[in-house]
Amino acid sequence: MKIQLVSCGAPRPDRRGIANMLAEIADDIDSSLATELTGILLDGSEVDIEVSFNESSAFRALRKLQIDYEIVEE
Repeated sequence: MKIQLVSCGAPRPDRRGIANMLAEIADDIDSSLATELTGILLDGSEVDIEVSFNESSAFRALRKLQIDYEIVEE
């Protein structure tokens, strides 16, 4: 499933927490790429990720970190 991360609504976003979450839930994303994608997201640009394992946990993690997302139809 492809998910587009739109924005982060947290007043003080946890950069390390977001990067760790991305590395954990997204396919083919290591910690350095997750850190780079976190910076892009927090700068205001949208980020696309692919999630194929345990999607419900991914949605829970995104909501916990106050990340707005959209499911992209393929």
